[in-house]
Amino acid sequence: MRTPRVPKLAAALAVAGLGLVAPLAAVPPARPPNVVIILADDMGWGDLGVFGNPTIRTPRLDRMAAEGQKWTSFYVGESVCTPSRAALLTGRLAIRSGLNPVDDERRVFYPDSTGGLPASEITIAEILRARGYATTAIGKWHLGHLPPFLPTAHGFDHYFGIPYSNDMEMIPVPGASFGGEDPKKRERMMNPRPEYWNVPVLRDDKVAERPADQSSITRRYTEEATRFIRENASRPFFLYLAHTMPHMPLFASPEFAGKSRRGRYGDVIEEIDWSVGQVLDTLRALSLDEQTLVVFSSDNGPWSLFDEQGGSAGPLRGAKGATFEGGMRVPTIFRWPGHVVPAVVADMGATMDLLPTLCALAGAPAPRDRILDGVDLSGTLLRGEPSPRQDVLYYRGPKVYALRHGPYKAHFFTKSEYGPDPEVAHDPPLLFNLDEDPGERFDVAARHPDVIAALRRIAAEHARTLGPVENQLTKRASP
Repeated sequence: MRTPRVPKLAAALAVAGLGLVAPLAAVPPARPPNVVIILADDMGWGDLGVFGNPTIRTPRLDRMAAEGQKWTSFYVGESVCTPSRAALLTGRLAIRSGLNPVDDERRVFYPDSTGGLPASEITIAEILRARGYATTAIGKWHLGHLPPFLPTAHGFDHYFGIPYSNDMEMIPVPGASFGGEDPKKRERMMNPRPEYWNVPVLRDDKVAERPADQSSITRRYTEEATRFIRENASRPFFLYLAHTMPHMPLFASPEFAGKSRRGRYGDVIEEIDWSVGQVLDTLRALSLDEQTLVVFSSDNGPWSLFDEQGGSAGPLRGAKGATFEGGMRVPTIFRWPGHVVPAVVADMGATMDLLPTLCALAGAPAPRDRILDGVDLSGTLLRGEPSPRQDVLYYRGPKVYALRHGPYKAHFFTKSEYGPDPEVAHDPPLLFNLDEDPGERFDVAARHPDVIAALRRIAAEHARTLGPVENQLTKRASP
């Protein structure tokens, strides 16, 4: 039985008379746009042809970028899965909902986790469903796998997918140690078979398959997505298609396996590109092209632990798990023919900006009873205006490790993506001009004490907006 939905959106909107909710005066008279968000898992900034990859073929995403807007300075809320996805769906930094790691031991939810995205949070799906949208989530969720935390409890009419990362619940390896870097376990990751893992596929809140046949999962997600579009062509809809890939272990359908010049990783990316093409072709066939905003992005940078089976951050420094650019700047494309102004946008944006942007485009009230960390990008998308985003906070767990304001980025702390090395505090902070030095190679702190002082003030102002919240990632079942 589906978990009853807490009427949190209604409660938030009930304070409109107190001026705590954005007014409805801007509601457009026509049908609001359909929304499709396609999210890759661990795809690096440099993994698409249109972002400079020399060997991975991504013709559909390349064309999508040519027809829409390619954003080159687009960020996630944190550089690992759970807090990043929470930030995207709520428009808020994960620290505000208790989904920020408290240490490096449990940075995401695991199968023994008992927490999840709190019922008090308001998601894009809840806002759009209140506006009359059909909503569905397909793919990886990773915001709590127990019924009170599943997509069906957070505004989605339906869900189909793997509820957490596809490398979890590995079948015990004889002779392997507990450590995640055990050679025998690594061998399975690098040469995977579906039966090595016992991850489930859920339909709504019931297990539909276990173990998941990951060799066909991208194709099946795509079939579910195009079916949803066809079944809801006559009404506004919101499709959240969060691919399991290219998170390790890597699986591609037989039609794509062994076909890429970039090896298994390229096979997986090229199948995701095909999937994007299937979604766009379905919209075109149903004459929904000009009624649908499609957004493509990634939840964080590439997982560098796996050598050639990990992705590429291109010219950016670092990878998933840390706060250099490669971990948190992601390839992002917006397409809405006849509405989005085609351009290459170098201004800053973030996945947290999707919620307020979609509220503006759909004529829906944005919650005002809470702090939103996202900003409305609709002026940039529709009219080519400068992005209103001026700052990016680079969280690692409970700390702001770095902060970007305009072209300058200060690193207050650094630490490698994974491993036992200690955190390093920097005083003065490392300072990079990302417009001139996107690879973060040349520290200019000595030349700009005024910039450092300004960034410190911004960080201090942000800290004053935080309050105590129960951490969800530390909750786990008893052994």
